Amino acid sequence: MTTLPAPDTARPAPTALHGAAALPSLGVIAAEGEEATRFLQGQLTQDFALLGLSEARLAAFCTAKGRMLASFVAFKRAHDRVLLVCSRDLLAATLKRLQMFVLRAKVKLSDASEAHAVYGLAGDAVPAALPASPWSQWADGEANLVRLYPADGTPRALWVGPAGSAPAGQALDPARWAYLDAASGVATLTQPVVEAFVPQMLNYESLGGVNFKKGCYPGQEVVARSQFRGTLKRRAYVVQASAAVQAGQEVFHPSDAEQPTGTVVQAAPDPAGGWRAIVSMQTSSGDGQPLRAGEARLTVLPLPYPLADDI
Repeated sequence: MTTLPAPDTARPAPTALHGAAALPSLGVIAAEGEEATRFLQGQLTQDFALLGLSEARLAAFCTAKGRMLASFVAFKRAHDRVLLVCSRDLLAATLKRLQMFVLRAKVKLSDASEAHAVYGLAGDAVPAALPASPWSQWADGEANLVRLYPADGTPRALWVGPAGSAPAGQALDPARWAYLDAASGVATLTQPVVEAFVPQMLNYESLGGVNFKKGCYPGQEVVARSQFRGTLKRRAYVVQASAAVQAGQEVFHPSDAEQPTGTVVQAAPDPAGGWRAIVSMQTSSGDGQPLRAGEARLTVLPLPYPLADDI
C-alpha cells in the first residue's frame, strides 16, 4: 500500500492542543462483583483475567457474526470493579444486551455515567507521572488516567473521576480534542457505524484491542478466522478531507463510482483547515489515487502507529 505525505499546511499553535476537554459524549458502564472479570472475559475481545490495576485495555463487544456493537476503553478500579468507557449513544443498548448474558454470574452491570466525569487530556495537561506506554493506567486519588495513543505528536490521556470533579489545567475546546481523536487513528464506535466492522477493519488487533489467546466470546470464531486465514482486505486509515464528512458516509475510489470502497468511521474539523477522519476501506484503495466522500476529496495520510503483521 502506498500513502501520500501529509499536506503541507500550517499546523495550529502548540498551545491550542493543550488542556482538558470535557467529554459528555462518552459514558461509563460499571461491572461490579466477584465475577465481574470472569463475566467480561466471556463477552469482550480483551483478556480481562490478565488485566492489572496499572493497565487499561481497548476492547470490543461483537455480535455472533463478529460485527462490533460497541468499543471500550476498560480499566479496573479494583479487582471486583471494572469501568468501561464507551460512546454514550451506544451505552443503553450495549448495557441491555450485556445484561442478557449475566444469568447467574455474580456481577452487577449499571450505567455509571452520572456518577463519573470524563475528560480528555492533551499535551502538557497529561501528568508526567502517567507511564508513557499506551493503555497504561494510573490512579490519582479518586480519578483514573489512561494513556491513549498520541495524535500529531501530542500526548493524550483519558481522565475519569467522580461526577462534579475536573482535572487541573486549562480548558481545551472539545472540537480540538475531537480532531486529535480522529488524527490518532484509534476509532471509537458510534451509532452510525454499529455492526459495520469486525475489529480488524478498525485495526484493533494492531492497537491491542483483540486478544487471540483468550477463551470464547461472541463472534470469536469470525474474528479469529479474519485474522488467521490470509491477508486482511479492509483496514482503517487516517485521511485529510477537503470538506466536512461524517460517520457512516460512504467513500468511493475512482475505479468504481457506484460501489463504495469504504466508510467514514469518525471525523472532526482540522484546526489548520479541512477535516481529519478515520476511514475503514479496502486495502487496495490505498493506492494514492484520489478518494471522495460526497463533495469532499480525501487524502490518505501515514498511520501514526505500526500495523501488526497478518498471521
